[in-house]
Amino acid sequence: MAGSHPPDATTASAHAVVIAGGGPTGLMLAGELALAGIDVVIVEQRASQELDGSRAGGLHSRTLEVLDQRGVADRFLSAGKTSPSLGFAGTLLDISDFPTRHNYVLALWQNQIERLLASWVAELGVPILRSTTVAGFAQDDAGVDVVLDAGAPLRAQFLVGCDGGHSLVRKTAGIDFPGLDPSASWMIAEVQMTAEPKIGVRSEGGGIGPVNREKGGGPYGVVLRERDVDHAGDPTLPELRAALIGAYGTDYGVHSASRLSRFTDMTRQAASYRQGRVLLAGDAAHVHPPQGGQGLGTGVQDAVNLGWKLAQVVTGTSPTSLLDSYHAERHPVGARVLRYTSAQVALSTPDDRHQALRDTLAELLGMDEPRRHLAAMLSGLDIHYDLGAGHPVLGRRMPDLELRTAEGPTRVFALMHDARPILLNLGEPGGFDLSPWEDRVRWVDARHDGDWELPLLGEVAAPPAVLIRPDGHVAWAGKLTDRGLPQALGTWFGDRGFGDTGFGAGASAH
Repeated sequence: MAGSHPPDATTASAHAVVIAGGGPTGLMLAGELALAGIDVVIVEQRASQELDGSRAGGLHSRTLEVLDQRGVADRFLSAGKTSPSLGFAGTLLDISDFPTRHNYVLALWQNQIERLLASWVAELGVPILRSTTVAGFAQDDAGVDVVLDAGAPLRAQFLVGCDGGHSLVRKTAGIDFPGLDPSASWMIAEVQMTAEPKIGVRSEGGGIGPVNREKGGGPYGVVLRERDVDHAGDPTLPELRAALIGAYGTDYGVHSASRLSRFTDMTRQAASYRQGRVLLAGDAAHVHPPQGGQGLGTGVQDAVNLGWKLAQVVTGTSPTSLLDSYHAERHPVGARVLRYTSAQVALSTPDDRHQALRDTLAELLGMDEPRRHLAAMLSGLDIHYDLGAGHPVLGRRMPDLELRTAEGPTRVFALMHDARPILLNLGEPGGFDLSPWEDRVRWVDARHDGDWELPLLGEVAAPPAVLIRPDGHVAWAGKLTDRGLPQALGTWFGDRGFGDTGFGAGASAH
């Protein structure tokens, strides 16, 4: 453990799960666990949810679908502004023809995203220990002893590091963080300007835009690529003035910086997302430059993939081996995000040869198939977990179908607000005995007319029934008489015969 002795477990406050970090990933994970009835606490170094600047600037389609699955998407939509296009290395890709209710990008700053997530988590009763950080930990066969830099220690069944790219949890767990060192650096600032600046994105990345997108005017967000990569610290206002003059021929009378810092294209990914009872999610598991705007959404989707699995292990519903699927499913997704962001950095090199490459790529992306392929990846709508052979929807996100039930019309995402798995039967009622899993899987008889439309794949024949995981991905699809259904139920939602996990049967460690 990093510089600490294990606390006395008899005096430590006990929780099922401790989350280090109260950013978007940590908040989303806490919400998922709370919905499952798990005793969870967040340890967050900030005294409040406020950020020193706006940070990330939007949400992509799949992240909006995830929020829709929990019934809170409207909170975000009402606070932001939608755009039908997302960007790749300066080329805009229209996604208004994608088969999703959220076929757009939502422009919304991270400080607003965090406030809305924190409000939802507060409604679910999750405590946040503020002005506190995890200072070290030690794990054993029964749990994790967590030392804080202020206050009493904590005892947990699991610790999840959502504590950013410099994650102490990852370092203390001894998890390697291989990747690429920086090759480029950017200044990022929020400032006032005396003169009206040139608004828009620059070909080498970055540019100038109003922080308040609706109102316009100052303060302005500024991102400028620098000539040098290595810097001792954050930039100064005179350095920003010089960079503006170099890029625009004027500094626009820049003054009153409320945020002034740097970021690079350092690209790294944790070798493993789990080490015993310690797990990683979000930036603690993967860091990359912000090109494409996928970082925040990837972390939120990490949390939704992990949350229900961790809850089932805590309650004794599933064995610890279920947690292996978290790394197996999310590590390839993170690796792909890193690859595509690295490609965008390479494409943004400010010279004539790279401009020719950008022009060639823009021409290709003007064609329908390349546009759809790349945009589906950037939006997260094409994520496909490898669950073996079967119906085309297997392992993919479940489409938000309009349904007719005995209780009236509804849609798939409306059935998922409580984060509970669903066996959706679209054929004749009955035909399968769900009683061994009826306390954990909800049976829904419904009707839906026509085929299903999936991103990239297009229309596919609707299966008679489908088993939907709490994260919205399909665990099984077929006829209720298929022998694969009970196997899928046992694999993902617990086999009554697997016995005591050794973790205790309760959701709370108290």
